[in-house]
Amino acid sequence: MKQTMIGRVVALFFMLIVALVQTLPLSAAELLGPDEAFRLQAELQDKRALRLQWTIANHYKLYREYVRVSVTEGKAELQPLTLPKGIMTTDPVSGEKIEIYHDQLTVSLPMLNADAPFTLNVSYQGCAEDGLCFPPITKRFRVNPEQVGKLTPLADASLDGGANPFAAMQQEATSESATSAKASTPQPKNQPENDFSLATSALASGSLWQIVPLFFLFGLLLSFTPCILPMVPIISSIIVGEGNSSRSRSFLLAVAYCLGMALVYTSLGVAAGLAGEGFAGFLQKPWVLILFSLLLFVFALSMFDLYQLQIPTALQNRLCKASGNLKRGRFVGVFFMGALSALLVGPCVAGPLAGTLLYISQSRDVLLGGFALFAMATGMSVPLLLVGVSAGSLLPKAGTWMVGVKYLFGVLLIGVAIWMVTPVLPMALQMVLWAALMLLSALFLGLLDAAPEKATVGMRFKKTAALLLLCGALVEVVGAASGGSNPLQPLAHLRPSAGSSDAPANNQLHFTTVRSLAELETILQSTNKPVMLDFYADWCVSCKEMDAFVFEKPEVQQALSSMQLLRVDVTANNADDRALLKRFNLFGPPGIIFFNAEGKEIAGSHIVGALDAEAFLQHLQTLP
Repeated sequence: MKQTMIGRVVALFFMLIVALVQTLPLSAAELLGPDEAFRLQAELQDKRALRLQWTIANHYKLYREYVRVSVTEGKAELQPLTLPKGIMTTDPVSGEKIEIYHDQLTVSLPMLNADAPFTLNVSYQGCAEDGLCFPPITKRFRVNPEQVGKLTPLADASLDGGANPFAAMQQEATSESATSAKASTPQPKNQPENDFSLATSALASGSLWQIVPLFFLFGLLLSFTPCILPMVPIISSIIVGEGNSSRSRSFLLAVAYCLGMALVYTSLGVAAGLAGEGFAGFLQKPWVLILFSLLLFVFALSMFDLYQLQIPTALQNRLCKASGNLKRGRFVGVFFMGALSALLVGPCVAGPLAGTLLYISQSRDVLLGGFALFAMATGMSVPLLLVGVSAGSLLPKAGTWMVGVKYLFGVLLIGVAIWMVTPVLPMALQMVLWAALMLLSALFLGLLDAAPEKATVGMRFKKTAALLLLCGALVEVVGAASGGSNPLQPLAHLRPSAGSSDAPANNQLHFTTVRSLAELETILQSTNKPVMLDFYADWCVSCKEMDAFVFEKPEVQQALSSMQLLRVDVTANNADDRALLKRFNLFGPPGIIFFNAEGKEIAGSHIVGALDAEAFLQHLQTLP
């Protein structure tokens, strides 16, 4: 009976996800290419008029101000372009009022002196409602005034501005022979040592007695970051899944889990150092994330007693007959679970890890660097060991309450599964999934149960928590349906902008994306302002932490207002991404590099890992 009820709740959970997804403006699977999103048809009606018609796909918008036409390779003249009135809306980036078109746009182009063939250039730009924007699109049509009818775009039409006759209005020309930005200015005085420089200087000393305690401390500090916190429900569910186990067995299970994590961090770090580039991007491929997320989800459902995950009985008996060490086999499984968690849950690169990898890649001292990495990984494991001991021995040994504890860890595992797959999901869909999880939690807390006449304090607490979770779920759904983009602040986009008048009106910094070393050098050569270069990836928790809790601060935006802000998105981890990381001795995001107004890199100004707003502002003050 109980399992039937649980099955109904889980089925309701899936139905809610499906229903809520229907409220989203667009899903990742529905994203269209620019030619499918904005179908342009050009037609020569007669010698005096052309007709342009855009068919705009659902959930896409075409910007009125970016629709332009021109004539090249001919003497024909076009009358001034007259566009119909569009729909007024607020641009989510600039905060300005703009006009957009939905569904369809039809334009008539009167012509003069169209006596000979000419080339018609049509330029336009649009975006998807979920925030994905296309670069300016240009279509070129060869028009023969003697041939009335539909026109076919030329094969050399460009999507990136390469053949765009309006490119000069969008960006300034830059020199192709840009010089390298490797030269540096002297390091500023009184530069405070960060954990990156502290790690490299400690390794340079060569003293194992100094290195091991220092990196153990680094690991202990890193254990309280978002990179390690998702591992807590995993190890907790493993311990609770053992049932009535002793304190020593719970501790040994936690040790097995942490050893798997520590050894993977060490070996992966050494390999990355020897290769000279990070492997985190490879481990964050969408199919890998989805596969491991589904694996955790399957584990979570088993915590609700919907089924039992175990080795087949025949295979169990065979293994038991071959050797009487089935418990040791359990430890091996936990060890590999820790290894998988290290690979897929915590790929962020913090200061001490980056310093160690840099030392290994430059000195090739794998032994010393390996000891340092293992000590750091051991420090990161301390909270997990404590959780393992408490989950297995500090709780009462028996009772029906353990069913509730198993359900709790099942919910936590679903949360980790959702968190893991968020880099490959649209933000609105992420918010819907979190809303569904909160609603599921509320149902397990007795949201629909009738309140007894004499409710205990515990019952009242559960009912209150269920109602709060229901409210949270509703807020997430409203935020997702209305265009929100932050699960932590789902309704932030609905409140008016506030803060300093000198800060950006929409409380967002404007970063220019850099895709290659050549592009970076061109920008540095042409700039006349100090430059901040930020390395970012969708799978980097610390990067999102910097975006949410540092770059959104008005005082930080004010301090950066005089700088040109550049960003390298290394989510894809392609050859250009790796070249940019290697150029600045970075092994992964987050990382920030500063340049002066002459485009020269400021020595000693690197930031590796996440800082809070106060520390970031202090770092800015040390720049010359």
